[in-house]
This record gives sequence, structure tokens and C-alpha cells, in this order.
Amino acid sequence: MARALLIVLDSVGCGAAEDAGAYGDEGSDTLGHIAEACAEGRGDREGLRSGPLNLPNLFRLGLAHACEASTGRPLAGITKPAQPQGRWGYGVEVSQGKDTPSGHWEIAGCPVNFRWGYFTALENSFPPELVAGIVKEGALPGILGNKHASGVAIIEELGAEHIRTGKPICYTSVDSVLQIAAHEEHFGLDRLYALCKTVRGLVDPLRIGRVIARPFVGSPEDGFTRTGNRKDFSIPPPQETILDRLVALARPVVTVGKIGDIFAHRATGVEIKPFGNHAMMEAALEAWDGLPDGGFCFVNLVDFDTEYGHRRDIPGYAAALEAFDQLLLRIEAALKPDDIAVITADHGNDPSWHGTDHTREHVPILAFGPGIGSAPLGRRESFADIAASLGIWLGIGPVGPGQHW
Repeated sequence: MARALLIVLDSVGCGAAEDAGAYGDEGSDTLGHIAEACAEGRGDREGLRSGPLNLPNLFRLGLAHACEASTGRPLAGITKPAQPQGRWGYGVEVSQGKDTPSGHWEIAGCPVNFRWGYFTALENSFPPELVAGIVKEGALPGILGNKHASGVAIIEELGAEHIRTGKPICYTSVDSVLQIAAHEEHFGLDRLYALCKTVRGLVDPLRIGRVIARPFVGSPEDGFTRTGNRKDFSIPPPQETILDRLVALARPVVTVGKIGDIFAHRATGVEIKPFGNHAMMEAALEAWDGLPDGGFCFVNLVDFDTEYGHRRDIPGYAAALEAFDQLLLRIEAALKPDDIAVITADHGNDPSWHGTDHTREHVPILAFGPGIGSAPLGRRESFADIAASLGIWLGIGPVGPGQHW
């Protein structure tokens, strides 16, 4: 039986969606603006990278074609191949929002058909009764933050006060999320996880998608650094996903990165959670090597989003894309004759954009493997087309409302 490898390049969007204006994102274009910046020298960083965006393997599989189909504009500084070697297209999100769960659930065949709850106030973001509940149920002296903020910036701002007072740092963003940052040693990692689990129950009535533990280490004197022990406490998808179907049929499933957290650990099989894009792909390739026939490996590479998109780091983002591109040769070599690999994204996070939040964008879809051939996939009217197509390929039937290619 065939196997399938699904890789989500977290936040690697390919042009503003038609409804991007409703999210303040009209004109955003993660890949397009990175390519433009690199072509103009704004993607150069001494000791890291320089010159035009160099993604020969992704372009060979159709990435430049997918971007141009999405936006109507060629990628700056790029000469695309005349004929890609894979199937290429782009996906349009039907779920409301521009967040991680919505994108991933829709990719897996479960578009979000309800409105998430949000904390919209920039200051004093959380309702007083929620703050009181967090303090009481968490046995806390209080909380810090209570506002919209970048995770890195708010730790720098409040890390010292957190250590002095023992109050966790609570903050949010335009996403349906409540994030809690705390020092791994002074507050305790297990205590942070327990607090997030408690808060998960408190925000369920508000339809908040995720409560995220954001542990960090360091000192006021030497600075603070977030660690790889992040943990998301999500609500489960409301309907069947391709993961549910596979597990129900006793198919082998491996999930790498934060996939387990995103799907509330439902039907996520063997979970592997290393730190960093390279380590996650190494773990995925190792797991893939031993994955039996009929198996499914689902990978999220989060660094594009957390390390470079949110931090508006164009050279870092470009370098991370180029590093992944070099791994593609190993991915292709690992595919058996009946295997399929799909590369896509869950939303955008344009590092040239204003603010620090995700951007509402189309996403590229690249499908390749020894028996895939070359053909345009065109515009896919839902990310759910991916689950429908992989279901057919794996012989379990289409999953969700998408249309298979």
C-alpha cells in the first residue's frame, strides 16, 4: 500500500486571499515579499545568506509556478523552470481566521464552520472574571501582561518582574489564543503545564482555540530565551479528520512537531517533538524510513512562523527556506514507488508586513513522488482538497468536504 508524507511549512503563504482586507492583510504576500527583498539586497545578512532567494528544488517542484498562479505576479529575482517535476497549485482557506488550528484542521479535512472567540482589547485583554478564575484556580498571586503582545518582547519586558513576584505572564494576539509565559526554574515547567491545563477549562466556554505554555530560561542580567518546551492545549477538531480515519482503520500514523498539540492529541499516533526545523525533519525522515506500508507521517515545521515570521526577520526566513530546500533531495530519495509527499502551509506570516501577527493568505500545494508526474493542480477552493486527495491515494476514501485532484 502507498504511504503519504505531509509537510506543513508553518506560515509560508503565497499571496493575500480575496478576503484578506477583512483581516487587515490586503497586499500581504509571504513568499513574494521575501523574494522581492532578497532580489533587492534586503535579505542579505553577513554570515547567514545573500543574493536572490535560492530554492532550486522547491522551484523544480513548482513553487514559483504556484506563487505566480496565486498572485498573478512572478517571484522577483527568480527564473522558474519551464516544466515543473511535480504537481503544483495553491489552496484557498474557507475557515474563518488565519490561525494554526483552522489551517491544519482544514488541511486534514475538517474546515472550521464556527467563529472562534477572541480577546480583542489591546490592553486589559482578558475579562475580569477570567483573570479572577486564573488567579483562584491556579493559586497565583496575580498575573502580569494581560494584553496583546509579541512573545519575545513581553518576556523581555516582564521577565524580571515575573521572577520577583511569581506572577505568570499572560498575553494574547489577533489569534484565538491565551499564552502563558513562565520561567522553567523559578516557576517550574510542570507547574506551568498544570496551570495551562486549568486555564484550558476556563476558556472553553469562550471558544478560545489554544492555551499555549511558553516556558523560558535566563536572567534579567543576561537576558531571557524561550525554550523548546512549548506546549499547546487545544480544543479537538469538531469532526473527523484524516488522522481519525487512519487510526480507526489501524493504519500507522506518525506526527512530528506540534501536530499532536494542534489536534488535542486525538488520533495523532506516535508523536515526536524535537526542537527546530532541522531536528524535526531529521526525526521525520528517520520515522519515515521505518513507516510500514499504508502509513501516514504528518509534519509541522514551526520555525518559519515563530522564529522569523512573527519576528519580522526577512533574512532569517529566507535562510530557513533555503535550508529546507536542501533537505528536499533527501526527502525525494526516501520515497518508494507508490509513496506521495505533499508540501503546503497553514496561513501566511509576511515578515515585511506591519505588526507581528499572521497574514490571511493562499498557501502553496506541491505534490510529488515517483508515480506522481507533473501537472498543474490549479486553484483549490479549500485546503481540505489535500485530505480528500491523500485519502484516495492511501486507499481509505476521501476525507472531509474537499475535492480530490
